[in-house]
Amino acid sequence: MKIALLYFMSLIYVAAGIYHFVNPKLYMKIMPPYFPWHLQLIYISGVIEIVLGILLIPESTRPIAAWLIIAMLIAIFPANIQMAINFWQKNSPSLWMAIARLPLQGVLIWMAWLYTRK
Repeated sequence: MKIALLYFMSLIYVAAGIYHFVNPKLYMKIMPPYFPWHLQLIYISGVIEIVLGILLIPESTRPIAAWLIIAMLIAIFPANIQMAINFWQKNSPSLWMAIARLPLQGVLIWMAWLYTRK
């Protein structure tokens, strides 16, 4: 089960990273206004997600990749907060999804933490 979760996580991070390049406009909408260089940060975070997703696979790089994924999830948390704020301000019917994403970050951190040890 743990190995299936590992490959699932790897696939999700690589796919999410690729999507930063496919649809950067989606991510532009949730960039906190106090962050500089929105488009550059979107591309940088996309590359980081792809690289870390790949580095989860080899046992030798798995622990550091898992720790870096945890750091990345913490670093991108303000974008999830911004998404919830945006949806709330627009009275979006999707507000519930944005709010559900907030605790999901904790689940993703826990999943990465499972792979921090060899």
